[in-house]
Amino acid sequence: MKIPLAKEGYIFIIPLGLVAVLFLALSLPWVAGFFGLGFLFVTWFFRDPERTIPDEPNVVVSPADGKVVEIVAEKDPILGELCTRISIFLNVFNVHVNRVPIGGKIEEVRYNPGKFLAAFNHKASLDNEQTIILINNGKVNVFVKQIAGLIARRIICWAKQGDSYGVGQRYGLIRFGSRVDVLLPQDTQVSVACGDHVSGGRSIIGYLNEP
Repeated sequence: MKIPLAKEGYIFIIPLGLVAVLFLALSLPWVAGFFGLGFLFVTWFFRDPERTIPDEPNVVVSPADGKVVEIVAEKDPILGELCTRISIFLNVFNVHVNRVPIGGKIEEVRYNPGKFLAAFNHKASLDNEQTIILINNGKVNVFVKQIAGLIARRIICWAKQGDSYGVGQRYGLIRFGSRVDVLLPQDTQVSVACGDHVSGGRSIIGYLNEP
């Protein structure tokens, strides 16, 4: 069975696979096994499964796989509007491909340098290195933050200012454990709670109350 993989993973997968085969050919099974385990881990880490995207009106889908760890009110970092922030923690076993929570146009992409606190630390939402996108669907603004963690030191964002995306479409990934925040208008009907496990592009986390 073919496993869909994010293309960014091949720079890790192919070398580890070749090294494992090389040491096996040299009759060094223990060394080959070590690199073989690494090959299996990164292959699993960079999996990119297809998802059935909900098509309900005004739906907001999760931008990432993981666990909801915080739901709070705060101002967004671009326009200064008061929003509801939903934070999702991704461990190393979650799918790390990120998806846009609503369809719309990318109005801004902003990179902020910062720290590398553990992604489950709530200070990470403000203090850690992150890339923020602002999506507008013609009526409301939604913000998504890709946040680096203690192990995740590489944020990849394919979205560019002016691009148009459909709800649940892939727009980037974060390598090796991280956090993703989505900031929604305050009057959004949130449909998740802290402790819930969500799937990117598939789980509904809320419904917009569009003007």
